Amino acid sequence: MTPTTEAETGAVAAAAVDDRPMTHRQVMEALSGLLLGLFVAVLSSTVVSNALPHILTDLHGGQSAYTWVITATLLTLTASTPIWGKLSDLASKKLLLQIALVIYIGSSALAGLAQNTGELIACRALQGIGAGGVTALAQICLAAMVPPRERGRYSGYFGAVFALATIGGPLIGGVIVDTPWLGWRWCFYVGIPFAIAAILVVQRTLKLPVVRRKVKIDYLGALTITAAVSLLMIWITLAGKNYDWLSWQTAAMVGGGLLLGALAVVVERRAAEPIIPPDLFRYRTVSLAALASVLVGVGMYGATTFLSQYFQLARAKSPTMAGLMTLPMILGLAVASTVAGRLITKYGKWKAYLVAGTLMLAVGFGLLGTARADTDYTLLSVYMAITGVGLGLTMQNLVLAVQNTVPRHELGAASSVVTFFRTMGGAMGVSALGALMNDKVTHYLAENLAAAHIPAGHGTGGGIPDLHKLPAPVVPLVTDAFGHGVGMVFLFAAPFALLAFVTVLFIRETVLKTSQV
Repeated sequence: MTPTTEAETGAVAAAAVDDRPMTHRQVMEALSGLLLGLFVAVLSSTVVSNALPHILTDLHGGQSAYTWVITATLLTLTASTPIWGKLSDLASKKLLLQIALVIYIGSSALAGLAQNTGELIACRALQGIGAGGVTALAQICLAAMVPPRERGRYSGYFGAVFALATIGGPLIGGVIVDTPWLGWRWCFYVGIPFAIAAILVVQRTLKLPVVRRKVKIDYLGALTITAAVSLLMIWITLAGKNYDWLSWQTAAMVGGGLLLGALAVVVERRAAEPIIPPDLFRYRTVSLAALASVLVGVGMYGATTFLSQYFQLARAKSPTMAGLMTLPMILGLAVASTVAGRLITKYGKWKAYLVAGTLMLAVGFGLLGTARADTDYTLLSVYMAITGVGLGLTMQNLVLAVQNTVPRHELGAASSVVTFFRTMGGAMGVSALGALMNDKVTHYLAENLAAAHIPAGHGTGGGIPDLHKLPAPVVPLVTDAFGHGVGMVFLFAAPFALLAFVTVLFIRETVLKTSQV
């Protein structure tokens, strides 16, 4: 027998340590790096929200560009999330997380240098790949560190950080835009130091066993899935403006999108390592959670995207004030997520929070659908708080329900499936609701101008308006049109949340596991 060397003994000992359950202190130390990375990923979207009207005014972009700056990130985040999830089942989760953060850093630097809307949208698409890796891998790493029963309280921290980034992002973006010596480009540079810090913290604290086996990436599956979603999103964005909803272009794009979707299913069934393993859907909870995630994503991303436009263009607030005025929604999300996480850990029950959350989301969106330019802010605060609580009770717990259902070796793919469908719904929602808002604002503004006997399009230029440069008589007509238009966006988002409520009613609750098996 060959004698065991000192190096081999050390390797065996290290492996044994890696397989031991992590202590609470070790989990919290590792969690600090994951949460910092998550903060960066969420910040990449929220820091731009209040700045976008100013950015697109400077780059001469219109409502379509506004939608696509957000949609491009969601699209690549959607397409890349399953790939990151599959890779995490095959390779080092820590290394993948650090690579995702490096992609974020590079794309953020490039976005800050953009000279036109096309360049900005392309950089945002690249940013979505990095953000997709960070959001998916943070959840996957947590699942690998602690069993489902203990995961609730830690998931609460994720919700709180999500809320903090959502609060801080618009405020940071607003302050940057309102500070003349900084300028909007710093909205993209500001997250870079956080990303670098996250890489260093993760390197020092995150220690997970590495699965070493040959990696097979389903590139054809990724291509067909991305193509199907992209074609349908392009159709939604352009329909009603570049061509009629009922036209040969619609037939071609919808038919093509559905055909590509069917092709993706065939490809995934035959792939050795599918991006979205069809076998996952043999679990009833996974199938229902995926459907609920699409519906929640439509409302979560689609409706909340336009809050900044409401406060800036319907109520004539500065970017900084627009961020402050969304606090009721974000505080509701943070409190609900944290409290629910602790209660789930204590009692091991999670379905009631999903049911209550989706119902409150539907109610919140319905109430926000009554918003107009002159709606009392106290009422708006209540409506936003209800919506925030609904989101806080729903987002993390859909992931938790799925993670509790599948075996450990499928955690990465299963976790990313929920995120994939949520962001896919969000991407489709932003495109559809953005097109709806553009149509409604144009309609209401035309009505207002006609009633005031002002020539159509006078002073608005067809793009994102700068209220400070419009003629005084036109300003109230524009703010009224945007207030009514955004209200309609929330009203159309409400039924999707209601369908999510019906869907989660059929999810069968199982007691949370107390081990990683």
